[in-house]
Amino acid sequence: MITHFLKQCRLKVANRWLSLAAERPLHTQAWRCKYNHSLRGDDMPRAGGIATMLRLPFANKLQGLDACFVGIPFDTATSHRSGTRHGPRAIRHESSLIEPCNISGAVPYESLQVADVGDVPINTFNIQKTADIITGYYRDVLSANCVPLTLGGDHFITYPILRAVKEKYGPVGLIHVDAHMDLGRTMFGETLAHGTPFYRALEDGAVDPKCMFQIGIRASYLVEEFDEAFKWAKQKGVTIIRAEQCWYKSLAPLMADIRKQMGNKPVYLSFDIDGLDPAFCPGTGTPEIGGLTSAQGLEIVRGCRGLNLIGADLVEVNPLFDPAGVTALTGANLLFEMLCVLPRVKYVDPGY
Repeated sequence: MITHFLKQCRLKVANRWLSLAAERPLHTQAWRCKYNHSLRGDDMPRAGGIATMLRLPFANKLQGLDACFVGIPFDTATSHRSGTRHGPRAIRHESSLIEPCNISGAVPYESLQVADVGDVPINTFNIQKTADIITGYYRDVLSANCVPLTLGGDHFITYPILRAVKEKYGPVGLIHVDAHMDLGRTMFGETLAHGTPFYRALEDGAVDPKCMFQIGIRASYLVEEFDEAFKWAKQKGVTIIRAEQCWYKSLAPLMADIRKQMGNKPVYLSFDIDGLDPAFCPGTGTPEIGGLTSAQGLEIVRGCRGLNLIGADLVEVNPLFDPAGVTALTGANLLFEMLCVLPRVKYVDPGY
């Protein structure tokens, strides 16, 4: 009975797509494309359907995918307001608003085979085991030549991802958007925490410090902690762009400079939602005033077009502190923008 009903639903949707195809421009006829396509808002109500990222198909195999969305519902490494373990689910929920063609002209579903592959089966109670689980999972993703776009989760998760990235690409360039440097040597004596991922990544040689850019930094620190982290990073060649250096201006020129310095080097993008001001994104664990605007966040991600982007994450969305869902909505849009700037994504002339 249920199987028959599902078949009828699929047939109805397929017939509707075919009947509309002749009336729409080529770049909106994604059902004629050989790639996966997100569920359209006029084929299923946005409040309906399976809650996958961007309402894409769910895939339990990596083979054949060019890119995938993957969640890591982990926040045990958080130091302040926990709750970002619920981030992936909230981001997926809010992503139902996003249609397949970007206003920039990007048409990712006519360019790449993309799917939601679910969540990494982390160990909620053990950070070290979770680190190994994440590295092993991303080793498989990268071995399948699939670009991972990750829904966090706290920022600790970037370090085990970068360990897997290093195995395939060696030291990569890094664009890190954040209110915090996350360059702590330890937190409470622990080497794995959401404030230490980039110290660990640099220590392991997973990131090329001369091609590492931190944008939006503005948090307060202990004097000795700031002195150690800042000087250590600068000595290694890390470029640190404080939030006040970004006030009242477009970040397009900055991203042009970063593209020039990166060249064709493999680049990873890590975007902590607290890089944006809490006026735009209050739902995060460690909010800091004076941050970037959501428009500047878009400029950073869109400015990655042309880079050899081999992976990205969006972390620290904490829906418990944003009942309106604006933070998760922003995270969902930024992840869609990350998909749109991956190599091989086609662009069409939007006609304006």
